[in-house]
Amino acid sequence: MEAARYGPWSDLPPELLGLVLKRLPSLADRVRLRAVCHPWRSNGLLQQLPIPFPWLTLPDGTFFSIPGGEVHRMPIPDGARCCGAIDNWLFLMSSDDTCTLMNPFSKTTFELPNLVAVWRREAHYESDPKQLLYKLVTPSALDISPDSLIAALTKDGGNGTLCISQPPIATYMVQGNRKPLQHLFDVAFFDGKLYAVSVFGKLFSLKFRNNLGSKPKIKCVIESLGDCRGGPECIPREEVCTYRLYLVECGGRLLMVRRFIRHIGPLSRDYVFENMQTGGFVVLEADLGSNPCRWRRISELGALFIGQHGSKSMPARECSGSEEDCIYFICDYPHPKYFSSPFRDWCVQHAK
Repeated sequence: MEAARYGPWSDLPPELLGLVLKRLPSLADRVRLRAVCHPWRSNGLLQQLPIPFPWLTLPDGTFFSIPGGEVHRMPIPDGARCCGAIDNWLFLMSSDDTCTLMNPFSKTTFELPNLVAVWRREAHYESDPKQLLYKLVTPSALDISPDSLIAALTKDGGNGTLCISQPPIATYMVQGNRKPLQHLFDVAFFDGKLYAVSVFGKLFSLKFRNNLGSKPKIKCVIESLGDCRGGPECIPREEVCTYRLYLVECGGRLLMVRRFIRHIGPLSRDYVFENMQTGGFVVLEADLGSNPCRWRRISELGALFIGQHGSKSMPARECSGSEEDCIYFICDYPHPKYFSSPFRDWCVQHAK
């Protein structure tokens, strides 16, 4: 009778397993549950579940799991380091500066142009390539193939080099201190075009011809912030803040997130970034249908996850455990050569 009352855990009915999985918003927890036994794995894959929280890429190539707060390091080949990610693809750089994308689950890899060589060719001063910040974007991150178009923004402090390629051949490079693309903050694909945002909210579109070996057509779409220059209501107008810009596609809209960073103590030449903290956000939508095109302020976002390595939007109702109109972030604004804990300034804020 006792044996009949308590069966093995592997015999847990699929409907009960689904109820458990729906209470696990963390991707890592779902993976652990499915790894218990083969029936749990096969039955778990059949469940219709809310989208799990994405992982945030940390400056050292590890990943931060929301909401569990765990730091994960994905297995990568010896001699390589992780410099970023595009959804399920890791951006790896080997000791000889060879660049690849690798899916850590299928182990599929795609070769990329040597971004360090591109940067050195375009830059006019010496710097340690290991201290550069890399962001990669594609028109469809979940459908990367050998002929996928990939744009890589390599940043060294306030400078940025944009490399647009079809692996493994680089097709177009521009240094961010040259016209027309000066002082680039971020790039994102939207509606088949690559968009780049520079200082003062100037937005450019880059349209590619059939021959990707030729230069794209660059057009300034939005000249300035216009009437959207103000900061969040929680920061007094007279207070001087540093800001960062992030581009992200959200539900058929192109958004720019302005992150305002406050000085919370005396300025120091050596530890300036340790005396700074995110004070608030302003989210703007590119109104590309108006004439002229302009930025307009919005507050209905869903869930936004922002970072210099990559940004992502998700409908809050489809993301397990997330809140409406919230922005998730970590401290990734210092230049990589300056030490700063990514958890010194991380939180989730409601958009204002």
